[in-house]
Amino acid sequence: MILALVGLLIGGVSAHWLTRILASQLYAITATDLPTYFAVTGLLLAVVAAATYIPARRAVGIDPMAALRYQ
Repeated sequence: MILALVGLLIGGVSAHWLTRILASQLYAITATDLPTYFAVTGLLLAVVAAATYIPARRAVGIDPMAALRYQ
């Protein structure tokens, strides 16, 4: 999750700086539309949370010694 948050922070700052280049290609929103930024950030955080929670939940149920013997 920390890597995802750092990536979202860097991406958000980069997107804010690059709005001048893409402003002419946007339709029905302004270049600095904060609700859009927050919606995309929230969606990405939800995907990252699901992608990390599901494997972690499965890993908790496995006996560590059995996993080591399997490898």
